[in-house]
Amino acid sequence: MLGARAWLGRVLLLPRAGAGLAASRRCPGVWPRTWPHRSPSRGSSSRDKDRSATVSSSVPMPAGGKGSHPSSTPQRVPNRLIHEKSPYLLQHAYNPVDWYPWGQEAFDKARKENKPIFLSVGYSTCHWCHMMEEESFQNEEIGRLLSEDFVSVKVDREERPDVDKVYMTFVQATSSGGGWPMNVWLTPNLQPFVGGTYFPPEDGLTRVGFRTVLLRIREQNKNTLLENSQRVTTALLARSEISVGDRQLPPSAATVNNRCFQQLDEGYDEEYGGFAEAPKFPTPVILSFLFSYWLSHRLTQDGSRAQQMALHTLKMMANGGIRDHVGQGFHRYSTDRQWHVPHFEKMLYDQAQLAVAYSQAFQLSGDEFYSDVAKGILQYVARSLSHRSGGFYSAEDADSPPERGQRPKEGAYYVWTVKEVQQLLPEPVLGATEPLTSGQLLMKHYGLTEAGNISPSQDPKGELQGQNVLTVRYSLELTAARFGLDVEAVRTLLNSGLEKLFQARKHRPKPHLDSKMLAAWNGLMVSGYAVTGAVLGQDRLINYATNGAKFLKRHMFDVASGRLMRTCYTGPGGTVEHSNPPCWGFLEDYAFVVRGLLDLYEASQESAWLEWALRLQDTQDKLFWDSQGGGYFCSEAELGAGLPLRLKDDQDGAEPSANSVSAHNLLRLHGFTGHKDWMDKCVCLLTAFSERMRRVPVALPEMVRALSAQQQTLKQIVICGDRQAKDTKALVQCVHSVYIPNKVLILADGDPSSFLSRQLPFLSTLRRLEDQATAYVCENQACSVPITDPCELRKLLHP
Repeated sequence: MLGARAWLGRVLLLPRAGAGLAASRRCPGVWPRTWPHRSPSRGSSSRDKDRSATVSSSVPMPAGGKGSHPSSTPQRVPNRLIHEKSPYLLQHAYNPVDWYPWGQEAFDKARKENKPIFLSVGYSTCHWCHMMEEESFQNEEIGRLLSEDFVSVKVDREERPDVDKVYMTFVQATSSGGGWPMNVWLTPNLQPFVGGTYFPPEDGLTRVGFRTVLLRIREQNKNTLLENSQRVTTALLARSEISVGDRQLPPSAATVNNRCFQQLDEGYDEEYGGFAEAPKFPTPVILSFLFSYWLSHRLTQDGSRAQQMALHTLKMMANGGIRDHVGQGFHRYSTDRQWHVPHFEKMLYDQAQLAVAYSQAFQLSGDEFYSDVAKGILQYVARSLSHRSGGFYSAEDADSPPERGQRPKEGAYYVWTVKEVQQLLPEPVLGATEPLTSGQLLMKHYGLTEAGNISPSQDPKGELQGQNVLTVRYSLELTAARFGLDVEAVRTLLNSGLEKLFQARKHRPKPHLDSKMLAAWNGLMVSGYAVTGAVLGQDRLINYATNGAKFLKRHMFDVASGRLMRTCYTGPGGTVEHSNPPCWGFLEDYAFVVRGLLDLYEASQESAWLEWALRLQDTQDKLFWDSQGGGYFCSEAELGAGLPLRLKDDQDGAEPSANSVSAHNLLRLHGFTGHKDWMDKCVCLLTAFSERMRRVPVALPEMVRALSAQQQTLKQIVICGDRQAKDTKALVQCVHSVYIPNKVLILADGDPSSFLSRQLPFLSTLRRLEDQATAYVCENQACSVPITDPCELRKLLHP
C-alpha cells in the first residue's frame, strides 16, 4: 500500500476484500511527537489519534513543485465560518481560505463551476489540526489555491460524525491508517478520489507537501477523477455492507468470548498493562469485557487472568502520567508503553467511561484505590467540564501558552520544573531521617528530575526540555520507608503538596475549552455519574447525573418530533444556544442517551427516566433501523442525502459502537418491559454482526458482551418497597455493591397503575414480607424466595 512516502503520480489500489479496512480501523497509524511511526496497536480506533502521514488516492497524479513559506502575518478578514457555532469552525474563521461549512451552498458551487471539493475534517482540541492550520491554512498562497481551484469545506467531526465516518472509511481503505486532520478531495457529487490526514506545507525527504498535492490535483483530468471515484465508491459500498444475509442466529457466545479473550491475552503488556507497545490508549470497552469474562469464568485460570489484566491496567494507568495527578481526570493517551508522557488533551467520553471502569474495579476488588480514582475523575468533570445548567462540555485542549502572550505548546499547562516545585513547597518535613522538604518528598514520589523526565525522543521540537510529568514511581509505603516516615503522614504531605501545585496552576494560561455539548457524550457522562454514584452510595453524584439528564431533555430534545439534537453551545453569559437549523442527533446520540437514562433509573429509581428511554428507543428504531439487513445505520437517510455511503459502525474503540450499546439497551428494555420486539431486534442486530464477531471479536468487545448477555438471560432484580425508605435503600445499595453486568434493577412500589406495573404484570404478584422491603431475583418471570436481609441478598447475587 502506498502512503505519504510514495509520489502521487502512482495509482493507489484498494486493499483486497477482507483486508486493510478492518485492520486499519483499530490501528492508530499516528503517533504524537514520536518518530518514526511504530507498529499499530490493538484495541484503539481512528478516533484515538489526530494525525497521520498517509496519503491515499484512486487516480494517477502529475508532479508538482515547491512554493513559498507560510505568511508570517495571518489575514484577519473573516470568512463565512464566522457565522458558525462550532468552536472548531470558528478557529478557522480568519484563515485566508474561502471556507464553506458542509451544506448545499458548497455543493451547488462545486457543480456549477465544475470544481473538486476539498474537505477538511477535524475538531477543536486536535493538536495536529492546529499544526496544519498554522502551517497551511494561514498561508496566503495556499489559501489562494484552495479558494480559486477548489470549493473548500470545513467540518467539525464531532458535529457531523456521519460525514467523518464515510470519508474516514475511504482514507483507511486506501492507505495505511487514518486520523485527524482528515483531508479528502471529492468530486462535485461528493465521491472521494484522494485522501490523507496531516500534510506538511512543503515536500520533505519522505513526505509529500500539501501545496504539491493541490497543484497535482489541479492539473488532473476531471473525467479521470470522476471515473476512478465511482469505481472506488462501488468497492467501498460492497466492503462496508453489514447484513443478516442467510444467517438465522448469531454465533455461539462461548466461542466468540473465548476467542476475544485469547486475542487480548496475546497482546497484553505484562509489565505495564494495556494492549500495545506505544502509544497506549485507555480502552474501557476492553476492560469492561475482561470484567464480564471474569464473572462467567471466575473459577478458571483464564477468568483469574482476565481480572488481573484489567485491574493491573487500571492501576498502572492511574499511577502513570496519563492521569493528571494535580487536577484529576485522564489525558487522551500515552505516547509510551509506561503510561508516562501523555498526549495532553482531555476528552469527556474518556472521563465518562473510565469513571465506570474504576467503579467496576472497586466492585470487584473492594480496593478503595479504584473508587478514589473514579471520584477524582468526576470531581474534575464537575469543576472543569460542566455547564451551570447541568450539561457537559466536550474537551480541553492539549496546547496552551506557557506564559500569557506566548505561542501555545503542548502540555504547557500540566508540566513542572524542579525549581517551580521547590519554590512552591519549601517547608521542611519533620521527623525524616535526613534533611527533606515537602517539595523533595513530592519530587521523589512522582519521579521529577532536574533535567526533566521527558525523553527527547518524545519531544522532537524541544518544547518540554527540563519539564516533568508527574507519575507515581513508588508506593506510599516505600516512600515512607525511604525517609523513615509514617505512611499516613506521607499521604497527607503529598496531598497537601498536590493541592498547592493545583492552586499555582490556576495562574497559568488555561488550555482551550471546547464548550460544545454533544448529546452522545452527555449520555455517556450521565452513565458515569449514575453508575459511580450508585456503586459508592453517593446521592451527590447521582444528582449530577439527574441534572445532566434534565439538561438533555430541556436543551437537546425536540418535544414536537420526539427527536434528539446532536449539539448545543455555550452562549454569552452561560446561556445555551443552537445552530439554525439544528443539528439533529445520530445513532450514537440516541444509543448513549438511552444507556444513560437506564443507568440513571437504576441509580435513582425514578421511573420518568425509564419512560423517556423507551420513547427515545422507539424514535431510534424509526430513524435508523435497517429492516432489510438488521442493525442500525449511523445516520438518518435524509440527513445523509448525497453521501456515497450509509454506514453501520462496526468498531468498539475510544467510544463503544452505537450498535454495541444498542444491543445492550434492547436487552435491558426487554427486561424492564417484557416487550418481545426489543429482544427480536437485539437478536437480529447480533446476527447482522456475526461475521465481524467471529472473525475479529477484539474489534467489538462491547458487542461480544451483549452477545453473552443475550444468550445467558438477564436477571430481573425486583425490590418491593418505598423508594425513600431505609430498608429499601439498603437492599438497593446491596445490589449496586455487587458486580452484576447482566441485570436490570426494578423498584416495585406496589402501585398497580405505575409505569412498570403496567409493563410487567407479574410484578403485582410480588409482595413485601412482613411489611419490610423485599427483594426477588427473577429469570423468565420465575422468581426466588423473598429476601429482606441485604447480606442474604448479596449471597444470592454473588455466590
